[in-house]
Amino acid sequence: VQLQASGGGLVQAGASLRLSCVGSGGTFSMYVMGWFRQAPGKEREFVAVSTWGGGVTDYADSVKDRFTISRDDARNTVYLQMNNLKPEDTAEYYCAADRMYNAYAWQTANGIDFWGKGTQVTVSS
Repeated sequence: VQLQASGGGLVQAGASLRLSCVGSGGTFSMYVMGWFRQAPGKEREFVAVSTWGGGVTDYADSVKDRFTISRDDARNTVYLQMNNLKPEDTAEYYCAADRMYNAYAWQTANGIDFWGKGTQVTVSS
């Protein structure tokens, strides 16, 4: 499956953004979908994941209660609603897909099947 993320931008602290990721070339509903981010000089880190049909969602502690992942399988799209953005949220955001749900793989960004190109989010103070 090919993934294309969009929706990043430059915003001030406290603002909101919604990222979108459109999948193609596969049956979208069959994939666990999620988001990662990578800040300059740091390792890629897990942000959020949604299993098939949105049955299970999980978030990094740093974004809980601020970010919401959702998916629209009819549109082959997964979203990341980001509220109350902070400067430390500045990063390149990547969407990813996997045919299985392995919580450890998602938490460590290891063994994920498919990755999209990133979209930059910059939050100014």
